[in-house]
Amino acid sequence: MTIHNCYVPAGGDIPDRDQNEKFGQKLDYLAEMRDFFRWERPDRAILVGDLNIAPREDDVWDHKALLKIVSHTPVEVEHLGAVMEAGGWQDVTRTAIPDGKLYSWWSYRAADWDSADKGRRLDHIWATPDIIGASQESRILRAVRGWDQPSDHVPVFAAFDL
Repeated sequence: MTIHNCYVPAGGDIPDRDQNEKFGQKLDYLAEMRDFFRWERPDRAILVGDLNIAPREDDVWDHKALLKIVSHTPVEVEHLGAVMEAGGWQDVTRTAIPDGKLYSWWSYRAADWDSADKGRRLDHIWATPDIIGASQESRILRAVRGWDQPSDHVPVFAAFDL
């Protein structure tokens, strides 16, 4: 089995390649990932990491409000979808928890992250079709965000019976 541990750059604050070099770099990075998985399609593989994109409407606290915010723009979601398609990847966490709001990140800027609950699901676990059936569970440890001096991200787990 192969494990791909990936970090996709955040992309800055302005979702425009011409106005924000970092956003362009993020899109280019995703294109490189797509091309890599097209060239070397994975099998018996798991991909994990902070992908800095919340692809689904229920992966963000307010879909319409975040359509122009980096991490949920249509162009980022499209690029991430192309990476998934190129590798034949399937979303382990959404296989285990198919419906409902689900977040792995809450901004440090929020005065009260828990009650405001303005999160995003930026951290992902994917598997190839040949092992997705071996995934037993996936969960996000939301409570960790409330610990002393926490990260703005919380752990995402998946268990496989291989």
